[in-house]
Amino acid sequence: MLQIENIHATVADKPILNGVSLAVPAGEVHAIMGPNGSGKSTLAYVLAGRPGYAVSEGGVTFLGRDLLAMEPHERAAAGLFLGFQYPVEVPGVSMLQFVRESLNTQRRARGEPELSGAEFIKLARSQAEALGMDAEMLKRPVNVGFSGGEKKRAEMVQMGIINPKFAVLDETDSGLDIDALKSVGAGINRIMRAPDKGVLLITHYQRLLDYVEPDRVHVLQAGRIVRSGGPELAHSLEREGYAEAAA
Repeated sequence: MLQIENIHATVADKPILNGVSLAVPAGEVHAIMGPNGSGKSTLAYVLAGRPGYAVSEGGVTFLGRDLLAMEPHERAAAGLFLGFQYPVEVPGVSMLQFVRESLNTQRRARGEPELSGAEFIKLARSQAEALGMDAEMLKRPVNVGFSGGEKKRAEMVQMGIINPKFAVLDETDSGLDIDALKSVGAGINRIMRAPDKGVLLITHYQRLLDYVEPDRVHVLQAGRIVRSGGPELAHSLEREGYAEAAA
């Protein structure tokens, strides 16, 4: 579904990724773990097409298409979703307005009919309820005044509404308490656990993987994958640290 081949990438002319290769088949969740500065967020931004992240070597295919040749909005319309480590605030724009425009823009790009206002409100309320989020919060400006847990819940609601084919989730567990972690983990499983979907889950810690069990775990250090394994690898990293993983 997602095939990353020997990706090298720089940020402000500084090499960050140094030959990352990774394949995520449909129906699987893959976790990427690693210390600070290892290149995890850079990989996420490269996949999403964030400006300033230059790929100097390698390639990425998504559902058989050249992902790097696509503009960010084209990647989104093709079914790629990026969950941010630190969701941004957008004053003056309600969550409902923001997500409805995002969804219908993608539907237009795919040649699908737009959702009416009533259809969208029904969908948004059902997704908010499933994540344990008060639907009234969707009327507030995007993430403004939200706690860390509320921002992540809101992002999961957004993912549920958009219903992507593939989600790249960058440290979704950051800033979450135990209850929010359970809720977000359940949301990921409910929305993205399907034979025709895939997830690349980026995290520092094993705790989120208690709720979203990965099919594979990869360790990223110094811009390259140094080790891969099953779910047990995450427990090993929790006990031994990243230094042992690269040994």
